[in-house]
Amino acid sequence: MLSPKRTKYRKRMRLVNKTLRGPATRNNSIEFGDFGLLSMDPEWITNRQIEAARVAMTRHIKRGGKVWIRIFPDVPYTKKPAETRMGKGKGSPEYWVAAVRPGTVMFEIAGVTRELAEEALRLAGSKLPVRSKFVARKEQG
Repeated sequence: MLSPKRTKYRKRMRLVNKTLRGPATRNNSIEFGDFGLLSMDPEWITNRQIEAARVAMTRHIKRGGKVWIRIFPDVPYTKKPAETRMGKGKGSPEYWVAAVRPGTVMFEIAGVTRELAEEALRLAGSKLPVRSKFVARKEQG
């Protein structure tokens, strides 16, 4: 599963309003592949959800073509243990999340037909907690 090799700080502030507010200004166009999966909602996506989407996609295209994962879970998500009283500091990191804004291209595919890519990305989108849309690269001039 995806997680950073090392970070400067073990725990990080949530900053929900800052990281998820407004449309995506980066990763908002198809750069590598021919088809992509675009996020329509602001949401935190966990490393397990990204891996589940990747597995569903690669299984459907039968390991043909090439897949790019354009999001990376670099924010630690902390949780306090169950039945713990208030106070005593912040909880320990449980898993990693990627902050995804509306308009972010999350996955890209190349080397397969449009129909195959559309179905593979639909399957991947069903594993994610955001509404998503299939997009194709705009034809150049």
